Formats: sequence, structure tokens, C-alpha cells
Amino acid sequence: MYSSELIKGTLKTIILKLLSVNDKLYGYEITQMVKELTGGKIQLTEGALYPTLHALEAQGILSTEVVNVGNRIRKYYSITQTGKKVANDKVDEFSEFIGTMMDLLDLKPKLV
Repeated sequence: MYSSELIKGTLKTIILKLLSVNDKLYGYEITQMVKELTGGKIQLTEGALYPTLHALEAQGILSTEVVNVGNRIRKYYSITQTGKKVANDKVDEFSEFIGTMMDLLDLKPKLV
């Protein structure tokens, strides 16, 4: 697993990217998708995820829909048009950042 410091710095980018390629997701679904896609290397906590989702919603980057599922209420998050641009910008910025860090630390890409 990666440190919470690294995850905190990339959480918005992760959430926005997932929502830009999925119609709508609820919180637990996001955590499980991240865990699965990273082979368990990134495990989002509710304490980090939900404040970020709420902040993105307050900024108009995400919208929500409340759905009754059985006896439970589920809050689904979707990306807005504004959010799609923000997501693209965040992914581009992160990609450039990775390149800069590789140069700075004199790292070579690992072949899988």
C-alpha cells in the first residue's frame, strides 16, 4: 500500500478519472474499484473519500442522485460537464508531474 500522503495528493484526480469513464458511482463502489484496479495497493478510506466527494459536489464538479436500493439509500455521484474538463486537466497535470519526478529522481520506467 502507498502512504496516505501520496494518496491524498492524487485523490481528486483518481475520483474524477473514474467518474469520467463511468456513468455514475456510489462511494463504496469507488473504493472497491480503486482497490481492484490497483491490486490492493491503493485502499481509499471513507474519511478521505467522502469529504473529497462533498467538496467536488460543492464546487459543481460532481452532481448527485439519491436512489432507494432495498432498505438503503444510495447516493450516486456523476461528473458534470465542468467536471469533465477539470478531470482532463488533472490527469494531464498528473502525467506531466510523473515525468518531472522521473527526471528529478533519475528514474527509468519499470518494464512489467
